Amino acid sequence: MTLRICPPRISTNSPESGHIRKHTTRARAPEPEREMRMGKSVSEVGVEDLVRAGVAVEEAIDFERELKDAINGCDGFDRKALWREVTARKLLKPSHPHGVHQLIYYSVYHNHDESIHGPPLYWFPTPYQSRCSNLGRIMESHCPRLLGALYKDPITSFREFQKFSVQHPEEYWSIILNELSVKFIMKPKCILDTSNKSKHGGTWLPGSTLNIADCCLQPNNYLKKQDDSIAIIWRDESCDDSDVEFMTLKQLREQVMLVANALDASFSKGDAIAIDMPMTVTAVIIYLAIVLAGFIVVSIADSFAPKEIATRLRVSKAKAIFTQDFIVRGGRRFPLYSRVAEADPPKIIVIPATGEDINVRLRNQDLSWKALLSSVHHLSRSNYYSPVYQPIDSVTNILFSSGTTGDPKAIPWTQLPPIRCAADSWTQIDGQPGDVVCWPTNLGWVMGPIFIYSCFLTGATMALYHGSPLGRGFGRFIQDAGVTILGTVPSLVKTWKSTNCMEGLDWTKIKSFASTGEASNIDDDLWLSSRAYYKPIVECCGGTELASSYIQGNFLQPQAFGTFSSASMSTGFVILNESGLPYPDDQACVGEVGLFPLYMGATDRLLNADHEEVYFKGMPMYKGMQLRRHGDIIKRTVGGFLVVQGRSDDTMNLGGIKTSSIEIERVCDGADESVLETAAVSVAPPSGGPEQLAIFVVLKPRFKIESDRLKMKFSKAIQTKINPLFKVSFVKIVPEFPRTASNKLLRRVLRDQLKQELQIQSKI
Repeated sequence: MTLRICPPRISTNSPESGHIRKHTTRARAPEPEREMRMGKSVSEVGVEDLVRAGVAVEEAIDFERELKDAINGCDGFDRKALWREVTARKLLKPSHPHGVHQLIYYSVYHNHDESIHGPPLYWFPTPYQSRCSNLGRIMESHCPRLLGALYKDPITSFREFQKFSVQHPEEYWSIILNELSVKFIMKPKCILDTSNKSKHGGTWLPGSTLNIADCCLQPNNYLKKQDDSIAIIWRDESCDDSDVEFMTLKQLREQVMLVANALDASFSKGDAIAIDMPMTVTAVIIYLAIVLAGFIVVSIADSFAPKEIATRLRVSKAKAIFTQDFIVRGGRRFPLYSRVAEADPPKIIVIPATGEDINVRLRNQDLSWKALLSSVHHLSRSNYYSPVYQPIDSVTNILFSSGTTGDPKAIPWTQLPPIRCAADSWTQIDGQPGDVVCWPTNLGWVMGPIFIYSCFLTGATMALYHGSPLGRGFGRFIQDAGVTILGTVPSLVKTWKSTNCMEGLDWTKIKSFASTGEASNIDDDLWLSSRAYYKPIVECCGGTELASSYIQGNFLQPQAFGTFSSASMSTGFVILNESGLPYPDDQACVGEVGLFPLYMGATDRLLNADHEEVYFKGMPMYKGMQLRRHGDIIKRTVGGFLVVQGRSDDTMNLGGIKTSSIEIERVCDGADESVLETAAVSVAPPSGGPEQLAIFVVLKPRFKIESDRLKMKFSKAIQTKINPLFKVSFVKIVPEFPRTASNKLLRRVLRDQLKQELQIQSKI
């Protein structure tokens, strides 16, 4: 990794981005047919099969010999043992065409019966790896005392320790807090106070005072986090051949404090200040400065239409918003300031996307980035700021999650959620000092703040690519920055795989991947894991209101593609049957999740909705606890793996963004005069992967229109009025909708019909 030190500065000062550099690739071998993947046992795989999958003849001969050796080295025919042997020998290499990886993986697990054996496993922790992991280390230190004779080793005893963390949260969190860069100015009276029975989730760390942004910025000897440690690594799009740039912890702290001083000169304590821009180094500095100075961040995604921006500004009562003049992608400039200005905020502070000066004309009340910073040039120590220390339950961030009607839910984050999300990253994804973490996301979504706190509270380095993550430039950055943990969303992985844009890049420094936002596709995950000699992909599923994932993979259990191996640490839940009764914990089943209410970091309020009604009303009691609603339908497999099956309500997950059926339908109903009513549902393809949006339509009497034309109109309306990233995949015109006796639309019936049709088509 080549690093270039940049002097402390605030402006991005990046050159004008050009097109992503084109590259040449060798011809890809055709993807193996289903018969090859599923119809042949690994013992039958020969040189011809390997050549057909894209391996040269000479290499195929050697490969076949090593494969036979691996088969002979396994006692009997244990599929899991054989795959473990294949990956341990590094027989399959990142340079092999994907067809080779498919051939071996699917043939190893030929005729594997998941109903008996559970999902096929692809990654297995070793005793050494487990003891070197964060979670394994604290288990070795504390579990002999906590679990007594029940403790064997981190792998064998993981489930026991996970249960212990649920049953004894005070013990668990007292250990975890000592492992993070969290410094209390006034220490908590206790870990958890459950004396107030009206608070289902209890009161966490009562009486404590801190500033969570200050915790991110201060050195920590235990985490080997020093002033000269690298805090952020980044590269601007189109600078693929340039050294990566970096900023030390001291440089980051001074720049954050400079902005905090500038905010003090313009706003009053407690003001809400929005951010609507790509997740750049400058955006991270602004976020931390707002929190450091005692203001409240309002998170708005840079993909939103003006109406959606305006809604979030209104609900949060934001006094100002930070944005860029443009978004630059592939050498093209896309307006951002004008879109934000159309939402009519009180004040906009505009950062130049490139260079030192903005390239738009501002409204009278707006301010350039340069002008904001110049307001504190007269201070003798403009890069020093005394943090505003506040109680643990003070609001630091307002995020949004779509409800099923009306305005999006405004979810306030106190100083507890940052601790929770950092702790989960530390335990589940194993973020450690020295790790370089990259996770393409945006501060408008929950992963933006999670990314910040998961790096800076664990001592890891944040890696940011100022550009699109879809192309080779991003992959080159992952290689050159020495990224060790790469976060993704499945649709991103699908693009990388289908375009073959990452071929020839070295991602072998990656020790783990993480995936969130939507359902993963098994074959896409196979491709991703193979880029780094089959390192684990830690699947994550949670929510903005939880500040974390309630189910997740980890480094102490074997992993299966597209599944979650366990509840996250300190998280308890049951799976409810149709009568609202819990299934036994060891039973394979499908049902709605009921979360245990004592969930450190989960919300206890909403700004514009009744928290009790949204999350608790109507949920059953379990062992004296009022269960918390999350809304997921999940499947527990043989062997205890978990798979998300969808939502219990009509909220959809499109490209990792949650939205409501009603919101989509409201737009589509007005898209064409022929439309009487619409019903929006989403389904995952039969082969797995991200959900696809389908619109069912009932036409007005005597109107006729082609479904393809409606598809085009619906897509345009949705992208203009809701989100430009949403795409309509199917439109079906029907005579009427199924309804209940009380005239309630049965979207579930439409969804099931569409699933059945797609399954039939896939078989054809």
